[in-house]
Amino acid sequence: MKILPAIDIKDKKCVRLLKGDFNNKTEYKMSPIDQAGRYKDHGFENLHIIDLDGALTGKTVNLNIIHEIVNKYDLKIEVGGGLRTIENIKDYVNSGVEKVILGSAAIKNKEFLKEACIKFNNKIALGLDAKDGQLAISGWKENLNIKTLDFLSEVNEFGVSRLIFTDINRDGTKAGPNFEETIKIANKSKCPVVISGGVSSIQDIKKAKKLGNKNIEGIIIGKAIYDGDIKLDELAKEIKI
Repeated sequence: MKILPAIDIKDKKCVRLLKGDFNNKTEYKMSPIDQAGRYKDHGFENLHIIDLDGALTGKTVNLNIIHEIVNKYDLKIEVGGGLRTIENIKDYVNSGVEKVILGSAAIKNKEFLKEACIKFNNKIALGLDAKDGQLAISGWKENLNIKTLDFLSEVNEFGVSRLIFTDINRDGTKAGPNFEETIKIANKSKCPVVISGGVSSIQDIKKAKKLGNKNIEGIIIGKAIYDGDIKLDELAKEIKI
């Protein structure tokens, strides 16, 4: 199982939000570039980056920072946040990231998602963020009243290469991931699924590995690392197990 430490960038800083609330954020001293270096030094191969400025503006605000991380460290990076045009995607693909995560724009416009999957084969990941089983978009401020599983049925054949499923109620809370809902998504999805939201301890990582679902590809860890609940030395050991 892939372990993806997270970096959320806002105002050129590493931050974490509680349930996606920009008014409830924690800033950390380590710069995004230095934080990526820490992950590299501990042997991690995969990295999850969200440009929160991009999510708010619809522009690739932190492209230069992400480009520097790609160039400086040999990491497989998935990046998202406000990607709303084919040109946005192209900018990131050209910068060398492994996956580009589409969210709100792809959910609002399924044709955009389909076009992106065709033009950037094996590069498109889809972020499905749900609250009480229903999709939320636009920084989680807009609930579409669409069931996550119903939407997945509509786009399952488009050629998405990875799904990132986040339970908004768990994100940033360190309350543990919603494994039950993630399994439902993984059982329906035609592509691998990554668990996101609520990881609190090494035990959550171990539990994810024991799920026995071959379609669950990895797990994202954010706030628990920054707050020291999960030590990088301890987490790094899980890469090799």
